[in-house]
Amino acid sequence: MPNPKPDPGPDLPPQPRPAEKPIPTDAPVPPTPMPKPDLPPQNTAPHPIPPAAQRALAEAEERRRKAAEVDRPKEYGGRDGPDPVRYGDWEKNGIAIDF
Repeated sequence: MPNPKPDPGPDLPPQPRPAEKPIPTDAPVPPTPMPKPDLPPQNTAPHPIPPAAQRALAEAEERRRKAAEVDRPKEYGGRDGPDPVRYGDWEKNGIAIDF
């Protein structure tokens, strides 16, 4: 009877073996997900925001607005585009810049 899979020759890569059967264990089997029951829709209206939270949101918005107004000095000969500190782009035409 001829061998159905001949051994690979020296010029061929080794052939993969079939996967082994899993070894049975005592590990617990994960439970199957239960179908969700049909529940009535809950109130999806947002809860009213307390006055203290409204004041905190207004103060945070004011801080963000002031932070956006900061004037930064003009950079001469620097990189256009993304900040080189964040993106590691420290050279321009092969010359190190922004030092």
